[in-house]
Amino acid sequence: MKVISTKDAVGCILCHDITQIIKGQTKGPVFRKGHIVTEEDIPVLLRVGKENLYVWEPKEGMLHEDEGAEILRQFCQGGSRKEAAFEGEKKCFRYMSASRASEGKIELTAEMDGLFKVDKKALYEVNSQGEMMIATRHGNTEVRKGDKLAGMRVIPLVISREKMDKAGDAIRQENGGKPILSLLPFVPKRVAVITTGSEVYKGRIKDTFTPVLEEKLGHYPVTIISRTVCDDDPQMVTDAIRGALEMGADLVLCTGGMSVDPDDRTPLAIRNSGAKIVAYGAPVLPGAMFLLSYMEGGQAVMGLPGCVMYAKRTIFDLVLPRVLADDPVTKEELATLGEGGLCLNCPVCTYPNCGFGK
Repeated sequence: MKVISTKDAVGCILCHDITQIIKGQTKGPVFRKGHIVTEEDIPVLLRVGKENLYVWEPKEGMLHEDEGAEILRQFCQGGSRKEAAFEGEKKCFRYMSASRASEGKIELTAEMDGLFKVDKKALYEVNSQGEMMIATRHGNTEVRKGDKLAGMRVIPLVISREKMDKAGDAIRQENGGKPILSLLPFVPKRVAVITTGSEVYKGRIKDTFTPVLEEKLGHYPVTIISRTVCDDDPQMVTDAIRGALEMGADLVLCTGGMSVDPDDRTPLAIRNSGAKIVAYGAPVLPGAMFLLSYMEGGQAVMGLPGCVMYAKRTIFDLVLPRVLADDPVTKEELATLGEGGLCLNCPVCTYPNCGFGK
């Protein structure tokens, strides 16, 4: 940085905050570090006693913090400044909007409901470089339009282009240069609900499971195309699954019959339908007896244990957003849910703003 007369500072970038103190009224920054001085700013600066200023002296190979923040945004969203035109104060690109760079910081916001994805390894590569940072909410979580997704900034006032290039090289080596963040929109789905259990089929008790699913599904762009009640007969359940798929169901939810009791045959029925089982059982409580499978055509078939009916949050809440965003879930990913997979059943549920499933 260099010292310059305030009257000659138009177009220069401040290297420090400028504070104004008015006794009994205010004390705070009039201009922040990184502010570009305008003609209108000169009288204000003089009034607060700044005859001279420390300003950034541009040097080849060095970037201002706002320029560095824009590069971090590109790491996160992909694209370039030209591809992501500003609309007012925000830059919209790939279902996420970015604020204008301010004091070396940019924030990303969801522009639609969907599933937020984070490339954890690429994120680590950037944050391990030093002098730059990207902080995000957890990946594989449901977000709604207007939710804050991430914030990023260059930590010093200036950073070398070489360092930013090194971070970009690390991302390309890790994932081929794909964006670190993505937002997958929810896809409209046709859903079939198959309730199993002789107690419901024979009218001994009322079906209280389906209303719970209807309430949960009501938050997404889905249409329930059929509701079927079956006895504890694996062939009947298998036929119901196949019938639902023939009707055009994209997602089949089988409720009940998921334990190890001799009368619980839902896992067998799902297997016999031709579905490929991803996993029967998951390291999540509530929800250990959950089953996830996919048909050859990509339709998901789930076996939901009884806890989904009575517990506020279960593994169903963790997997459903991914299925509705057409984001296939693997056995390995389900296995990673053990850490954070214990719901604490808090008196006041704050999910997803808690550690469950994280």
